[in-house]
Amino acid sequence: MNQSPMLPQGWQEKTFGDVVLPVSVNEKKLPRGDYLESGKYPVVDQGQRFIGGYSNDERRVISEDLPLLVFGDHTRAFKYLDQPFIPGADGVKVLKPNGVNAKWLYQIAHALDFPDKGYARHFQHLKSARLLVPPPDEQVSIVAELEKQFTRLEVGVAALRRVQANLKRYRAAVLKAACEGRLVPTEAELARAEGRPFESGQQLLARILNRRKEVFEQRKADGGRRRYDDPSPIEPGALPFTPEGWTQASAESVCSSVRDGTHDTPAYVADGVPLITSKNLLPAGLDFENVKFVSREDHIEIGKRSGVERGDILFAMIGTIGNPVVVETDREFSIKNVGLFKANRDFILSRYLRYWFMSPPFTRWLEPKQRGTTQKFVPLGLLRALVVALPPLAEQTRIVAEVERRLSVVEELEAVVTTNLQRATRLRQSILQKAFTGELI
Repeated sequence: MNQSPMLPQGWQEKTFGDVVLPVSVNEKKLPRGDYLESGKYPVVDQGQRFIGGYSNDERRVISEDLPLLVFGDHTRAFKYLDQPFIPGADGVKVLKPNGVNAKWLYQIAHALDFPDKGYARHFQHLKSARLLVPPPDEQVSIVAELEKQFTRLEVGVAALRRVQANLKRYRAAVLKAACEGRLVPTEAELARAEGRPFESGQQLLARILNRRKEVFEQRKADGGRRRYDDPSPIEPGALPFTPEGWTQASAESVCSSVRDGTHDTPAYVADGVPLITSKNLLPAGLDFENVKFVSREDHIEIGKRSGVERGDILFAMIGTIGNPVVVETDREFSIKNVGLFKANRDFILSRYLRYWFMSPPFTRWLEPKQRGTTQKFVPLGLLRALVVALPPLAEQTRIVAEVERRLSVVEELEAVVTTNLQRATRLRQSILQKAFTGELI
């Protein structure tokens, strides 16, 4: 808190602990496992969502001495309650405003200066946070002005959120159209209009598989494996559509290799080779800012299984599945819990394969095949059997160009929206700070 050298007329300096009375609710707290999807009473806990769940247990209801404040001891979240509710069990502090307007205190609490201790407890620090308390009539006026300004601000934020949602839907629509053969004229349509032959997706796949066998025979002659393994098949009719001139194949059929990174946790070092995990696969590319490092020896060992090169596609195997990224760097790194697709670059474009892995038809196909309950994952066998809609190579080129043209516009608009949302957050804090120091009215 920035201390004013002189308090406004009639204002007093106090601590947050001076203006609240803790309410004993231990016997009323409801464990998270007992939350209902719907019910008579809302359960208010320390989560960021205002309502965590519901319950019909009337014995746990807090209905007296309202309004009250709920503080998340771990999350630092503040909530204002003027209707009966049931408190959640973990980290919930229920507070009764003492001698101050409850709405004023709720708003001003968001401007208090107290340390962020992560998931540790915070109420002990909140109690000693300093605040400036205006006379009661000024508290009411400040609340009215805050609500007026915040209402205007929230109208603008809601409009920005709608734009964000629309851009997300448009992005998905572009990828869906691209991967269903509707974004650009198909090679079959163009060839028919121009009176010429063309190589279909099925013929392209045959060339890919022939190259696969040629590579095997060469490696066999050089002392490699003696037995040829056919690539993983896909289930019959895996996709409900096949555009004219396209075919369906498994990822292992169209890639020269499908592997996965280490699933062990190597020893981390302070200075070494970056270890990329699922969380480092971002829409903008690879995130090297938030990585851990492994020794060069461990990097070499991991690389024997999954050496990464420019042009490869990385795919998150655990948690949020997918988030495909095309490697566009020559920087050395290892991968953990990440799938590695090496596209047959003479036959399939890495960027087309990435867009296919991002498309609604693919994600709809993959969703029911993911494994795990608390944390979703896909095993290597499923990665190899991922279905791919394969268009002719010339059509892939046109699809990638048109997708990138359209999505570049989306990305520019998304950047503008993000900037304005950040400005709105700063403006909200500025308004609160003015209210905190007596400069708002």
